[in-house]
Amino acid sequence: MYKDGICRVKDNFYTKTVQFFDINYQLAQNDDKTQIFESYCDFLNYFDSSVSVQLSFVNQTVDIEEFKRSIDIPQQQDKFNDIRKEYTEMLNNQLSKGNNGLVKTKFITFGIEADNLKIAKPKLERIEMDVLNNFKVLGVKAHPLDGIERLRLFHGNLNTPRDKFQLDNWDTLVKTGNSTKDYISPVSFDFRSKNSFKIGDKFGSASFLQILAPELPDRILADFLDIESSMILTIHIQSVDHNKAIKYAKGKLSDVRKMKIEDQKKAVRSGYDMDALSPDIITYENEANNLLEDLQSRNERMINATILLVNFANSKQKLDNDFFQASGIAQKFNCSLRRLDFQQENSLMSSLPIGKNFIDIERGLTTSSTAIFVPFTTQELFQSHSEALYYGLNALSNNLIIVDKKLLKNPNTLILGTPGSGKSFAAKREITNVFLSTLDDILICDPEGEFGSLVGTLDGQIIKISQNSRSYINPMDINLDYSDDDDPISLKSDFILSLCELIVGGRNGLEATEKTVIDRCLRLVYQDYLANPVPENMPILGDLYNLLMNQAEQEARRVATALEIYVNGSLNVFNHQTNIDINNRIVCFDIKELGKQLKKIGMLIVVDCVWNKVTINRGTGKSTRLYIDEFHLLLKEEQTSSYSVEIWKRFRKWGGIPTGITQNVKDLLASREIENIFENSDFIIMLNQAAGDRQILAKQLGISPYQLSYVTHTNEGEGLLFYGNVIIPFVDKFPKDTKLYKVMTTKLSEVADAKPLLEAK
Repeated sequence: MYKDGICRVKDNFYTKTVQFFDINYQLAQNDDKTQIFESYCDFLNYFDSSVSVQLSFVNQTVDIEEFKRSIDIPQQQDKFNDIRKEYTEMLNNQLSKGNNGLVKTKFITFGIEADNLKIAKPKLERIEMDVLNNFKVLGVKAHPLDGIERLRLFHGNLNTPRDKFQLDNWDTLVKTGNSTKDYISPVSFDFRSKNSFKIGDKFGSASFLQILAPELPDRILADFLDIESSMILTIHIQSVDHNKAIKYAKGKLSDVRKMKIEDQKKAVRSGYDMDALSPDIITYENEANNLLEDLQSRNERMINATILLVNFANSKQKLDNDFFQASGIAQKFNCSLRRLDFQQENSLMSSLPIGKNFIDIERGLTTSSTAIFVPFTTQELFQSHSEALYYGLNALSNNLIIVDKKLLKNPNTLILGTPGSGKSFAAKREITNVFLSTLDDILICDPEGEFGSLVGTLDGQIIKISQNSRSYINPMDINLDYSDDDDPISLKSDFILSLCELIVGGRNGLEATEKTVIDRCLRLVYQDYLANPVPENMPILGDLYNLLMNQAEQEARRVATALEIYVNGSLNVFNHQTNIDINNRIVCFDIKELGKQLKKIGMLIVVDCVWNKVTINRGTGKSTRLYIDEFHLLLKEEQTSSYSVEIWKRFRKWGGIPTGITQNVKDLLASREIENIFENSDFIIMLNQAAGDRQILAKQLGISPYQLSYVTHTNEGEGLLFYGNVIIPFVDKFPKDTKLYKVMTTKLSEVADAKPLLEAK
C-alpha cells in the first residue's frame, strides 16, 4: 500500500478505491429512476476490458458503547443536567430501535495492469477523476481513499470492533519498520472447514449468487443490503472486449441454429412437422438474437460478473441463520445462494476491496443486466458533528437522523403540516436539543401562547405583550449595525413601510407618495439618535406620527391619521421605549393576548426586534435561532411578506437561522416573491398535509408519489425531512412518560398535566 491510496496487489497489478454514498433511488419518481438507471449504465460502459472493477458493500458492526458516546449530550455546569440525562436516555432508546450499530459503506475499486508504479499512477488518477465525474452526474457524493483510509477499511473487515486500528500517521511505518500488513492482520486465520472460516474468534462464510432468473427487479441488491448483520457483498465486473463479445454472440447464435437444423432433420426423419421445435431451442435462439442485437445496436457491452457474499457472526449458529436469511432473499428473486466449498480463503480475499477476483465463477451479463444491481437505495442522515441535532428515525431503516443545519449552504427552515400533525412539537423538540447541545440564542414569536411551558422549564424569559401588559417593544429601535451596508436606515425603512402597510390597510396598501413621505420622515426622526446614539434619543412611534402631521402632503396626514390609534388611542402598546431585556439565552414573545387587530403587527415588530438581537450576536460569532409560529399570518400582506422574504435572504449572513411554522402552504406560494422563502430554505420538516397542499408541494419540491404517501393521512410526528437535496421519510415518537414530553405537548389533556411541573420548576 502506498501513501496516496494506490495498492500493488501483484507485481504488475495496481488498484485504487473510491468511497461513494447513497442517493434516494428507491424513493425517486419513476422518471428519475429511469434517468439514474440509464446514467448508471453509462457509468458501467465507461470501463473497458483493460480495467477490473469491484463494487464492495460493507455492513460492519461498531462498538455500540462508542456509538452511544457519539450521541451523548455532555453534562454542563448548570441546573439542566437532569433534562440532558433524560434526553440522552431517549436517544439511546431510539438507537435500540434501529441498526445504527451497523455501519453501511460502499466502495468502488478499480485496477489496471502496469509494469511499474510510475506507469500505473497517471492512469489510475485519470480513471479516478472520470469515476468521480460520473458519480457527480448521478448526484452521488464520493471521495478517493488514501493509504491509511484503505488500510483502516481492510482492518475493519478482518478484525472485531474492539480491535482498534493503530496506524494514524504514514511516518509511523518508517519509524517502526513494520509493513502495512502488520496493522491490518487479525490474530489468526482458520480455513480448515470446507464451507466456513474463522478470523480470530469471528466466524465467516463465503457464498456466490447464482442467477437463474431471466429477469431481475431493481430491488434485489437493496434487499440484500437491508440484512441487519455483518457482511461484505461484492460484485466483480470485467468488461469483455466489444469485438470479442460480438464474435462470441455470433458463435452462440450459430451453435443454436445448428441445433435447430439438427432438430428439424430429426423431425423430418421421424415424420413430424419440422417447425415443431423444442421450446429450449426457441428460447436459446431468441436470447442469442437479443444479445447480438443489444451488442450491435443498443449501446450494450458484455460483462463478466461475479457476485460474492461473505457473512460474519460471533457464533456458528448466528452465521448459519444469516446465511439462510440471505438464501431466502435470493430464492425470492428466483436465484440461488451457494456456499463456496474449499474456496473460502480465495473468496475472502476476493471480497476485500483490493480489486482482484480469485474466484473463477462468472456470469455473462449485458450492461443493463449488470446495472439492475443498482447500488443506491436510501440515504441515511447521521452526522457526528458536535452541534448535530436529533430529528427522529428514518422510516425505512429505523436509524437515527442526526444532522447539523449549519452545515447546509442555507439553514433556513420550514415546518409544514395540518393542525394536530405535530408542527409545534417538532419545533419544541428542536429548541430543547439546541438549548442542551449548543450555545445558540433562541427567540420565539408565539402568537398562540404554546411555548410558555417549555421556555419556563428551561428558565427562559417569557415576554407577554398585550394592551394590558407593562412589557414594551419599541418598533423604532435601531442598532447602528442593523444593516451590512453603510446605511442602517435603508433596511429599517423597509420594516417601517411594512408596519405602515399593515396599519393603513386598504386594497392597494400604501401609495407611492405615502411611501416617499414615510421614508423622508424616517430619516428625519433618527437624526438626533445618529448624532448622539444614547437610549434616551431613540425615537418612538409618536415621534414619527408628529413628523408626518407636520408634512405638507395630504398623503402624510392620511398615514398619520391611521397611526393615531396606535400612538394616542387604545392600541398604543407599541408607543413606548423598550423596557424588556432579551439577554436570556431563550426568549419567548407571547403575543396571544394582542387580539386580532394587533397580532400581525406584533409578529412583525417581534421579528424586527430579533433582527436587532442578531446584529448584536453577529459581533460575538454566536448563532441566533428564530422560531415564528403561525408564519402564514406574515405572508398575507404584501409588505409583511416582503419583509419576511428579506429576513429569509439576509439572516444567514448574520448568523441567524429562521424557522417558519405554518399549516397554510398556499400562503407560501401566493406570489413569485414569497416563493423565495421556499427556494431559500434547505431544511424542511413536512408533516401530514391536506389534499390540496400535497399536490402543490409535490410539484414545488419534486416529490414522488411514493414519497408523498409519507405525508398522506399519517399520524402525528411522521412525515418527510428535506436536508439539502436529501429527502428522507421519518418518524418521531417522543416517549410520553418523560418530563420533557409533558412540557412540549400541546394536547389539552396533556397540557394540564404539565402545569405542576412548570410550577415546581
